[in-house]
Amino acid sequence: MRPARLGAVGYLNARPLVYGLELKTDLFSLRFDVPSKCAALLHEGSIDVGMIPSIEYVRGRDYRIVPGLGIISDGPVASVALFTTRPVDSVRSIAADTSSRTSYALLKILCGERFGIDPDFQPMPPDPESMLHRCDAALLIGDSALFLDHQRLGANKIDLGEEWKALTALPFVWAFWAGRRDALSSEAVNALITARNQGVAASDEVAAAYCGSERAERGRAYLRENIQYTLGSREQAGLMKYYELAEDHGVVNSIVPPLFYR
Repeated sequence: MRPARLGAVGYLNARPLVYGLELKTDLFSLRFDVPSKCAALLHEGSIDVGMIPSIEYVRGRDYRIVPGLGIISDGPVASVALFTTRPVDSVRSIAADTSSRTSYALLKILCGERFGIDPDFQPMPPDPESMLHRCDAALLIGDSALFLDHQRLGANKIDLGEEWKALTALPFVWAFWAGRRDALSSEAVNALITARNQGVAASDEVAAAYCGSERAERGRAYLRENIQYTLGSREQAGLMKYYELAEDHGVVNSIVPPLFYR
């Protein structure tokens, strides 16, 4: 059996999930992309399993999820935020990071459920200064949001993980490994779970290697305090609530319950 083609997200928050996988060449070949690209590659069949934005699961083709694993927040996430140059209730246009799928859908929900606005969304590359020059607010994800000095730009930061928790009292599932039902052997599934366990245990080391000395402390705190990696029953409840609200707001046409590899 050939190695499974994995498409991983290149951001800091995904690094604990891929810890040591580059050494498992008998089981996996590994590439890194932004979340939207991971989803596109999986949908077109160019990879076997992707670390996909959670919204893309319901847009897929009978996918299975690696059990117990995800990129999750239970409160502030720090790396997914709306940056605004005016009060949020007066925002009329939002520049949306083209790297994003799940966060874009979540923001549409929050605009209706929390902020009471119906803005015009304009997809743009993640360039904060350009985005805020052209629009009232900017949706940024990943490292761009985590490390941005938004005060220098005269912007306020609204954390979407925090807003979701305030709305639902549930965790938010940002991404997980998913792929075709026959894409992973039980050995490969177990290897992904082991990688998560070892990566979480070594999160300080992971952050230092990824961030460099100037940003290492921020990266360590982020992995310890903002991001979780266990997809349990409460997290699944948050995921289903997200899907239900996404359907209510016309983001997806139907709901697909999570199904898992065995």
